[in-house]
Amino acid sequence: MPKIQAPTLLAHRELRRQQLMSAAMELAMNEGASAITVAAVANKAGLARSSVYEYFESSADLVADLVIEELDYYTARLATAIKDVTDPFDQIAQWIAEGLRYVADGRHMLVKSLNTITAPEYRKEEIALGHRKLLAPLRKALSETGIADPMSAAAFLQSVTDAASVRIDAGNDAELEIQSATKFALAGLRALV
Repeated sequence: MPKIQAPTLLAHRELRRQQLMSAAMELAMNEGASAITVAAVANKAGLARSSVYEYFESSADLVADLVIEELDYYTARLATAIKDVTDPFDQIAQWIAEGLRYVADGRHMLVKSLNTITAPEYRKEEIALGHRKLLAPLRKALSETGIADPMSAAAFLQSVTDAASVRIDAGNDAELEIQSATKFALAGLRALV
């Protein structure tokens, strides 16, 4: 019987799960999501291949967990950026800026890579819920601005942040892109009120 490396069996299982998740994350960051196979993750974690199946049904199931963890991380990061802000336009400005800083940090490349793997059908709703939680503060702020069609405004905002993301990825100064995108987006939103 394998030695338990934590004070309790539950803690041991979480430790093993985190080892597998860290190994998969490292593979994704260094080689892309396609490198996440059961064998590669087990090898990287220093565990038997059968150990992976104790925690995940497949490599796609493991990738789904990585996507959900990253969505949770990003959601928390955005929530922290707007937690003390009460004006909806200021919330939107902070949301845009923090979202683009996430791009500048390079972590969004992980999400892009992970999204190339099709999630198992039984995990798709969980991932969709993570996306809804991520966007909830933005939707709330947009509805509080008095804009007649917040969904249309959200689509325009997405276009602005997508364009700024491409420019940041191309090597343009991230802070200048963030400032420009934020000014442009807020001016457009205010015009819609």
